[in-house]
Amino acid sequence: MDNQPDSDLVEAFAAALDWWRDAGVDCTFSDDPVDWVRPREDAKPVQEQTKPSSSPSAPAAVDLEPPAASIPDRAAWPQDLADFAQWWLSEPWLDAGRVAERVAPRGREGAELMAIVAEPEAADEDRLLSGPQGNLLDAIAGAMGFADDRIYVASALPRHTPMADWDEVARRGMGEVLAHHVTLAKPKRIVVFGGNILPLFGNDLPNSAENLRRFNHEGTSIPLLAATDLAVLLARPRAKARLWQLWLDWTGIGTT
Repeated sequence: MDNQPDSDLVEAFAAALDWWRDAGVDCTFSDDPVDWVRPREDAKPVQEQTKPSSSPSAPAAVDLEPPAASIPDRAAWPQDLADFAQWWLSEPWLDAGRVAERVAPRGREGAELMAIVAEPEAADEDRLLSGPQGNLLDAIAGAMGFADDRIYVASALPRHTPMADWDEVARRGMGEVLAHHVTLAKPKRIVVFGGNILPLFGNDLPNSAENLRRFNHEGTSIPLLAATDLAVLLARPRAKARLWQLWLDWTGIGTT
């Protein structure tokens, strides 16, 4: 009896394998369930797997958290407004080493009004608030009776910083920098546009802005008005009306 396989059957079987291989199927499959989460018998215990290597060639651990920046000696901070503007543009510590895209404050010392915003506008380059928010501020100041040369405009951050971490800004000491800035500017009045700035002056966000009516720092006391962010004022006409009423009440014009 001939036990040799039929050549036609062998060729047919090989052709079938080739067909499945060309179709991309090159593994066998099973419908039997498998417990994939069951530990293998040859698996090492978790403690042994995670045990740090004592080999001299093992790489040292790397601390990915940057060290906290310490506030530079305040005695080295600028002591006049002109020097402060240059320092604001060039001091690495103010923005974790980044100096590009910063925008200087504008105005003169002793201005009738100091307007403080959170940050420059996105398109600002040589002039702080050169876009829609700046146009709105000019209109607000004009309605209040202030010409452009009687206003000092400053920002709490040196460059446009979307989604800024304001807790980190405060920890970095930018509130002290802002207070020093106000002291050098010596304005007659201050209007702060935006609630994120108030905590830098020591007013916690849950507290009412009405509780902070004066700026007090190193013997300086200046009337302060907390207002809505300029971006919100642009989008909400009612917010403009609210600001105007606050201004009238604050200056006493509305009571005369």
